[in-house]
Amino acid sequence: MQCMATKQRLEEQEMRTDMKPDAGEQALGPAAIASAASVGLAWYYFFLKGDRQRGLFVGLWPPTILAFASYFNQRRMREQLDTLTQPASSIRDAIDSIVK
Repeated sequence: MQCMATKQRLEEQEMRTDMKPDAGEQALGPAAIASAASVGLAWYYFFLKGDRQRGLFVGLWPPTILAFASYFNQRRMREQLDTLTQPASSIRDAIDSIVK
């Protein structure tokens, strides 16, 4: 009995370590880098080049980039939630949907 419980705990630990990283960790990395680069470019145009109109235009990119990243992140989280809460025809189907 104790051996079976230990084996089950080991399997649960392996499942936790094999899980995909959170959706937020995947989506905001490139978006944050692109947004920071856009802010730097906007400052360059606005202050160094003196082209205020272009600096303001480029300065509007970061919120747009972050909004798109947030939308796709929320969509991915919703899909993950749907796969976890979706009723399965059997216990095996439910476990398979969680593991995927």
